Amino acid sequence: MLFSTTALFLGLALAKSADAQSTIHDIVVGSAAGALTYTPSFISASVGDQVVFHFHQKNHTATQSSFSDPCHKISGGFDSGFMPVSATDTDDFPTFSVAVNDTKPIWVYCRQADNTPESHCGNGMVFAVNPGANGTSTSFQDYLNNALAEGAQFKASASATASSSAASGSWTTAAYGGVTIPAAPTESVVTETITVQASSWTTTYSSYPGSPAATPVSLDGTVHTVIVGGSDGQLTYTPSNITAAPRDVVVFQFHQKNHTATQSAFADPCRILTDETTGEVIGLDSGFMPVGANATEFPTFNVTVNDTAPLWFYCKQHTPTGASHCGMGMVFAVNAVADSPRNFSAFQELAMELNGTNAVSASGSSSAPGSTTTKSPGGASASFSMNFILAFGSAAAFIGALL
Repeated sequence: MLFSTTALFLGLALAKSADAQSTIHDIVVGSAAGALTYTPSFISASVGDQVVFHFHQKNHTATQSSFSDPCHKISGGFDSGFMPVSATDTDDFPTFSVAVNDTKPIWVYCRQADNTPESHCGNGMVFAVNPGANGTSTSFQDYLNNALAEGAQFKASASATASSSAASGSWTTAAYGGVTIPAAPTESVVTETITVQASSWTTTYSSYPGSPAATPVSLDGTVHTVIVGGSDGQLTYTPSNITAAPRDVVVFQFHQKNHTATQSAFADPCRILTDETTGEVIGLDSGFMPVGANATEFPTFNVTVNDTAPLWFYCKQHTPTGASHCGMGMVFAVNAVADSPRNFSAFQELAMELNGTNAVSASGSSSAPGSTTTKSPGGASASFSMNFILAFGSAAAFIGALL
C-alpha cells in the first residue's frame, strides 16, 4: 500500500512538473496591413504545449493540411473556421488553440479563396509546428514551396479555363469583401410544353446546368416544410437545402427566438436581394417572426417555386453582441446544384466568410399581421400568415424572443 501511495504521489508530481514545463506559443494570423502571413511562420514545440492562433485583420483560418498537399484540409484535421476581423479592431482578437500531442510535424494553412488564383495558401500563407530542419525533406521551406506550387497550378488552371471558355470568366468577386467566388452559370431560355395529369401548358423559363426538371409533381405541387430556429436556440433551417419543382410550396415554420427568411443572392448572401441596376429591393422577406420559449403554435411564411432557378435565403437577425445569424451560417437554398461550384456549401461558406459585416436591414419588407403576397423575379412568390400565439404575451417574453 505504501508503494502504491508513493507511486501515486510521484505520478502527480511528474504531471505537475510536465504542466509547469508546457509552453504556450502565440501565433499572429494576418496583420493590420493585410499581410498573408502567420507570425512566426514555424515553431518547435514539445508534447503538452499549446499553439494559440490570434486572428488579426482580414478573414483567415488555421486549417490542418499535409506536407504534400498544403492547400487542402486533411481528413479529420482541425479547422478554426473563418475568423473575420474588422480593420478598426485593435484588441480582443479571436483565438483558436491547438494542443501538441506528439512531436510529429503539424502543417497548417489558410483556406481563404481555396482552389482559386487568390488562394491565400497558394500565395504562401502557411505555418508549421516541428518541421524538419533546413535541408531535410520535410523542412518548412519545402512545405512553403509546395504551397506556392499549388498556387501556381490554381492560377494556370483558371487561366486555361478562361481562355477556352466563351463565358465572361470562371471567377468573379462577391458583392463586397474582395472574396473570389465562382462565376454565375450561363442560363438557357427554354420553352417547353408541360403535361401534368390531364392538363397541358407551355412555359418559358431560364434553365441552369444541373437544374431539376420543370415538370411539377402535381397540379398542386408538393409542400416542403422548413423549420426555422428551434427550441434550443439553433441558428438553422432544417433541412438546410432542398430540391423543389415549379408549383411546389416551401413553408418556413418559425420556432423559438426571432428569425427571418429573407431572399438574397449567391454573391451577396447576407443582404436582401436588390435590382442590380436600380438598387430596388426585390427579394422576398418574411420579416421578423418572434416566437416565445413556450409557444406551441408557430407562424409560417410560404414561398411558391415558379421555376428551376436556385433560390437563396438567410436570416437577417443579429445577436445582442452584433454577430450576424447569416454570418454564423444560418442560410437556406432551393435548387442549389450539388455538383456545381455554386452549391449550398459554397453559399454557406461565403456567408460565413463575409460574416454579414456590411449587411443592412432592407426597407420595404413587411412584418405586419395579416396575409400578404409578394413576387420576386428570382423564380418565387410568397405569402405569410400570423397563426401563432406568443406564449404568455408578456413584454418580457417578447423582448426575450428578440435576443
